Amino acid sequence: MRPYPLATTVLVLGVMLAVQPGPRAIAAADEPSLLQIDNDFVQAAAKHDKATVGRLLDTDFTWTDADGKTQARTDVLKSLPAPALGNETGAQLKPRTYGQVGAVMSGRDKVHVLRIWVKRPAGWRLIVYHEVALGQQAATAPGFGVNDCQNPCKTVPFKPKTEAQQAIIASWQALETGVTNHDASAWSPHIAEEFVMLGSTNDHPMSKADRIATLNLQKQTGHGSAPAPLVSAQMFDFGDAVVMTCLHQPYSGKPVHVSRLWIKRDGHWVMSISYQTTIQAAPAQAS
Repeated sequence: MRPYPLATTVLVLGVMLAVQPGPRAIAAADEPSLLQIDNDFVQAAAKHDKATVGRLLDTDFTWTDADGKTQARTDVLKSLPAPALGNETGAQLKPRTYGQVGAVMSGRDKVHVLRIWVKRPAGWRLIVYHEVALGQQAATAPGFGVNDCQNPCKTVPFKPKTEAQQAIIASWQALETGVTNHDASAWSPHIAEEFVMLGSTNDHPMSKADRIATLNLQKQTGHGSAPAPLVSAQMFDFGDAVVMTCLHQPYSGKPVHVSRLWIKRDGHWVMSISYQTTIQAAPAQAS
């Protein structure tokens, strides 16, 4: 007897999730519905189907394209951008779920897309769509000549509204202090084991192990690594997961739009995902 296609899909998905290190998934029965609705969005966006796309977007939705242009829901529905991966034929999907938040990472060659879904009373809604073209922007020395990290290590232009947000800011400042000091042991406790970072200045996705290796190398060479100061931020709380979107201005070069996902694990807030796209149309700041 031929296997029923849906059953096969669920079985394959179960294997995919089993190899994902660390994420605390919601009930397995919810995951296919997340992937199905994610696929519905992808196909609708590729077909320029505004009506279907509009029904799936959260009120706080933002779309960041591979050039760093970020638009809110209203502007996206006025003129639907063309997805960088089209209908995503041949793209590799990596789903993760954390309670009320689901993240689907899709990639093909150097182009990658992060879609963060949040569970609302009416069902899953897309709150972040974020594209990154790896290696699009030449890397510059972050914080060259800057020995003391004030923003974001000690102060940020953001006022936390909840206890969770306050704890996340504290965790973030501690890890960025670790970055500034090339101290992997100070950085690591604030990062999830399944952490991944993708950016316009990187030529490949970076894991937690990759970032630790980079920090250790910077410590040996004395290469400056002060993080880019924060310009503005928004946080959206969903139980033990918080979505954070930011604008950063490096000490030199163009500003960067960043989407982060934080999760509460064993009583501590750790960063799980970070997508960073340089805003190509913005002027570069001289060092």
